[in-house]
Amino acid sequence: MNISVIGVGKIKEKYFVGAINEYKKRLSRYCKLNIVEVSDEKAPENLSDKEMVMIKDAEGEKILKHVKDGMYVIVLDIQGKMLSSEDLSKKIESLGVEGNSNIAFIIGGSLGLSDELKKRADYKLSFSPMTFPHQLMRVVLLEQIYRGFRIMKGEPYHK
Repeated sequence: MNISVIGVGKIKEKYFVGAINEYKKRLSRYCKLNIVEVSDEKAPENLSDKEMVMIKDAEGEKILKHVKDGMYVIVLDIQGKMLSSEDLSKKIESLGVEGNSNIAFIIGGSLGLSDELKKRADYKLSFSPMTFPHQLMRVVLLEQIYRGFRIMKGEPYHK
C-alpha cells in the first residue's frame, strides 16, 4: 500500500521532525510512505474573507499538484467524520481490499482547506472539533496510521 501525507508548511521543530522520522521508520514495515510538504502562503493578521479564500485556493492548488489520478483522497477537516483508531484501521484495510492502494491524507494550512480540495476529497476525516497546529497534526496522523496497521495485523498496540 502507498500512503502519501501531503501537508502545508515545513516542519522546523526538532521534536516534531524526530517524531515524524520515528513513525516513518515504523511504517516502513507496512507501507510505502511519501511525505510531501508544500509551502504555505503568507497570511497577515486581519485578513478579509476574500483574502482568506485566495490563500486557501493558492495552497490548495499546490497540494492538488501532488494528487495523482487514482489516489483515494482523505482530507483532514474539522467538519469530517470522527473515527476510532479501530475504525480508521478498518477504513484503510477496506480501501486496500477494494483496490485503492494509493491513499493520500491531506493536511491544510492554518486557514484550512480550499473548496476545490474538499470537492476532490473522497473522504473527510476529523480528529476532533478542536484546532491543532499542522505540525502536530502530522505527527498525530502518522501515529494513527501506524496504530491502524498494527490493529489490522493483529499486533499489540497501546490502548
